[in-house]
Amino acid sequence: MGSFRALLTASYGRHYLAQQIKPDGSHGSPFIQVDAPGKQHIGAVGDILALESTSIDQARIIDIEPRKNLLYRSDAFKSKSIAANVDQILMVLATAPSFSPDLLGRAVVAAELDQIELRIILNKCDLEEGLDHARTLLAPYQKMGYPIHEVSAKFNPESIQNLQPFLRGKVSVLVGQSGMGKSTLLNAWIPNAAAITQEYSAKLDSGKHTTTACRYFDLPEWGRGSSKLGGMIDSPGFQEFGLAHLSESQLQHAFREFQPLLGKCRFHNCRHDNEPDCAIQAAVQHGEISSERLALFKQLLSDSKTADVQIQGITPAKERWSTSPKPPYKR
Repeated sequence: MGSFRALLTASYGRHYLAQQIKPDGSHGSPFIQVDAPGKQHIGAVGDILALESTSIDQARIIDIEPRKNLLYRSDAFKSKSIAANVDQILMVLATAPSFSPDLLGRAVVAAELDQIELRIILNKCDLEEGLDHARTLLAPYQKMGYPIHEVSAKFNPESIQNLQPFLRGKVSVLVGQSGMGKSTLLNAWIPNAAAITQEYSAKLDSGKHTTTACRYFDLPEWGRGSSKLGGMIDSPGFQEFGLAHLSESQLQHAFREFQPLLGKCRFHNCRHDNEPDCAIQAAVQHGEISSERLALFKQLLSDSKTADVQIQGITPAKERWSTSPKPPYKR
């Protein structure tokens, strides 16, 4: 049996499906069932795999090619891959049900850390009673330059079509809570997405995994850029986005609005809490940085330190503050 390159197109726990990559860089062919070694969950949708055939439609992983990026969430106990090698995150929110500003803030931090472009899609803008409140919550992100697109996937198809130029030639990942309208967006852009999902499930002889699966879809021909056809990765809806794997230094640099002020506090190890002459606190007081963003930074910092305690079995000194990265997060 020979070896070949393949794109990991679906992940159901430790069960993967992949498609062989052709010499021209495209992928297709029948879906291949892929076994992960042992009980490890090592792959992410979007990975480029080196596979070795074990039967006509099954293979095992030999290697995973170096990733451009990996979007994942983690707490003190476990991590969960979302997608690899993505060009942009489409953060889907809605006017109703109300979205979580905390989840949005964490997704923005994750995107900033890996320098992944992020677009905010505010769906259900036909529900005007929640529109002003949603715009207020998004104002700090608009001020920082994150693009915000107001759409109505159900009642204004043109608003969805207007986003197509931003998807061409790019691999995008849909992220958001349940109920925000991700599936409606996906089906509007990729009319056969439901059929492909059924094929995924049939291949694994199981439909029960579909609500927790990540899946890769090729865009239709309109999604072809100058060099490649764009893709869409659909992630399951989730309510939390842990970032416990980030170090203190990474966190400071992952807040876009903090970056011009880093190094301008009186103390080089300032935690931007109660220290005197803190440039970040001063910016909050002057309305240049939102207080909610500073509160998120403090919460993420606390999460990171809690993870250190759980993983390393240490008790952090109350007054110690280090900007040096911590050891890699242990999976």
